[in-house]
Amino acid sequence: MPEAKICSRAQGPSRVAALAGPVVFTNGVFDLLHRGHVQCLEAARALGGSLVVGVNSDASTRELGKGPGRPVNPQEDRAAVLAALECVSLVIVFDEATPLALLTQLRPDIYVKGGDYRNKPLLEAELMRQWGGSAVVLDYLPGRSTTALLERAFHIGNMEIAK
Repeated sequence: MPEAKICSRAQGPSRVAALAGPVVFTNGVFDLLHRGHVQCLEAARALGGSLVVGVNSDASTRELGKGPGRPVNPQEDRAAVLAALECVSLVIVFDEATPLALLTQLRPDIYVKGGDYRNKPLLEAELMRQWGGSAVVLDYLPGRSTTALLERAFHIGNMEIAK
């Protein structure tokens, strides 16, 4: 059952220790799961023996300034959808804006972010090196984002209202 892949922050270290290594970790809001997310998650999993996904809580998503009405889906739903993916081994919801504290708690072998972070400083990469871990930025699938989906849906919705 996918729900068995969702664990509390307190359970995280023991659950991660039981996973096949190397342990890969990625994180995000994952508000409306789309092809770009799935491609990134599958590529992340291919880098190791298991994949742990940190999901921003509803509060931390609002703190990130993703826009009005975000997240669209509550954290429990976002975690459940991610847990249903075959490539995902474990899902943990976290309340901070960044996963730094969760990374320190879990100490994965590899940290992964999507290509939209290629030209941005990753504090997580510096942190990972403290225990011999590494960080990888994957390729970006252009035109695939939750923001783009919402804009397209809003535009289509407005066209329908105008009719």
